[in-house]
Amino acid sequence: MKIAQIAPLIESVPPRLYGGTERVVSYLTEELVRQGHDVTLFASGDSKTSARLVACCERALRLDPRVRDHVPYHLAMLEKVKRLAARFDLLHFHTDLVHFPVFSSVRQATVTTLHGRLDLFELPDFYRAFSDMPLVSISDAQRTAIPDANFVATVPHGLPGDLLPATHRRNGDYLAFVGRIAPEKGVDRAIEIASQVGMPLKIAAKVDRADETYFRQVIAPLLCARSVQFIGEIDEREKVRFIGDAQALLFPIDWPEPFGLVMIEAMACGTPVLAFDRGSVREVIDHGVSGIIVDSVTEAIAAVRAATRLDRRAVRRCFDQRFTAKRMAAQYVRLFEELTARTRSGTLMPFKVPTQPTAHAVIEAPAP
Repeated sequence: MKIAQIAPLIESVPPRLYGGTERVVSYLTEELVRQGHDVTLFASGDSKTSARLVACCERALRLDPRVRDHVPYHLAMLEKVKRLAARFDLLHFHTDLVHFPVFSSVRQATVTTLHGRLDLFELPDFYRAFSDMPLVSISDAQRTAIPDANFVATVPHGLPGDLLPATHRRNGDYLAFVGRIAPEKGVDRAIEIASQVGMPLKIAAKVDRADETYFRQVIAPLLCARSVQFIGEIDEREKVRFIGDAQALLFPIDWPEPFGLVMIEAMACGTPVLAFDRGSVREVIDHGVSGIIVDSVTEAIAAVRAATRLDRRAVRRCFDQRFTAKRMAAQYVRLFEELTARTRSGTLMPFKVPTQPTAHAVIEAPAP
């Protein structure tokens, strides 16, 4: 198939450091190319890919100090996509909302993967206004805020099988936190959990501009403890040791997490996950096998030792069975084929795409 992958321009594909959406776009793009598809990636000029790259800005917008507003760059990218659209069998968007007005009336197979939270007041009306645009959720939990939107599939994220090799021995004595410094990500709770069980905590996290005040006023004072080490953002190579050597990954979120890529990164490393029961967590973690799911800080403190004793080989097997990029790409290809066939025939009937028989990875359309 001739497939266009349209990525956000905030980070490169893949990102140099933090960036979940762009990282998944990279994994999917590379696997589609490996499987023999003709893929074009619309992304920042500093992106690295084996697909055909259409550079839509010089470099990742977050890393360019001259850029104050990303909207003009994204709109210019959409104009490029529109001009080239006839070359592709399908256009796959990862750009949230900005492309909907441009492509809602284009006679072209399109699909949009929604990577963010959907429980925002403005979104139900928006998706009703563009009810013909096919949507992909990254977990079933993500859909619950807008259940009547035009979802045609749920496709969980995946990683290349050889990206993060498993560490079967517990080499480190610490707990790990990876993500963003933001109230909903729960780094303050991670610090409390580690402190209460008497274990060191290492934090590899990004501080967005919007969260600088929160970091300075709430989190920075907590980093004075000798048992807490703040490392900052890390790249893919550093994750292998950082996550792989940890006794467990703490994921004490307090928001409706759409997916949580770091959970499957930990699973790939063989590192158990201690996660709060929010959003997608129950679709990702097999309780008692790849991690422990809890409801509170108190429960987390009591469960840390049990999490660290889980079989790391079994944790890795959960990843291999359910969360590889090969599986993710195969599900998307089946969806792409169905969407392009439906577009050619002019039918708008709901459909169900067959998937591998797993307990959690579901790909289907809602009933009419």
